[in-house]
Amino acid sequence: MSKIVVGGGCFWGVQEYYRRLKGVIGTRVGYAQGYVEDPTYEQVKAQQTGHIEVCEVEYDETVLTLLDIVKHLFRFIDPYQVDGQAHDIGSQYLSGVFVSNAEEFSVVEKYIASLQSQSERKITTKVEYLQCFYDAEEYHQEYLVKNPHGYCHVDFSLIKKEELK
Repeated sequence: MSKIVVGGGCFWGVQEYYRRLKGVIGTRVGYAQGYVEDPTYEQVKAQQTGHIEVCEVEYDETVLTLLDIVKHLFRFIDPYQVDGQAHDIGSQYLSGVFVSNAEEFSVVEKYIASLQSQSERKITTKVEYLQCFYDAEEYHQEYLVKNPHGYCHVDFSLIKKEELK
């Protein structure tokens, strides 16, 4: 069992995408990489903390690899967007992969480099060591399960049938 933290815009859709994947054991949304301890959603939304909305993905390595998790992220984000994702604009919506060790960093960095070599546009998705992670408020956890018609920028039809739980 392994964990990785990813950012891809509003964390509601990111969590729901990963929650549906075979091999994902659990997910939780929160705030990463900021400079304020235990921030609130209101502070993060107002861009007062330096945090990014993220989803921690816990997965079974016998079913999914770290590279699989990262490839899924790049399936639904725009890695070239500098100011957020889709209509989610602001520094709290930047895309990124937040790792815990050098091996993970290398896997992600190599994948992004391979994508970058195929494009003249600059990939802006961050790869950083996870500095901090604070759980988002309970009403954000599995938001789209609780609110099936809630806002979401992620296209779940990008998940192949054989990848679904």
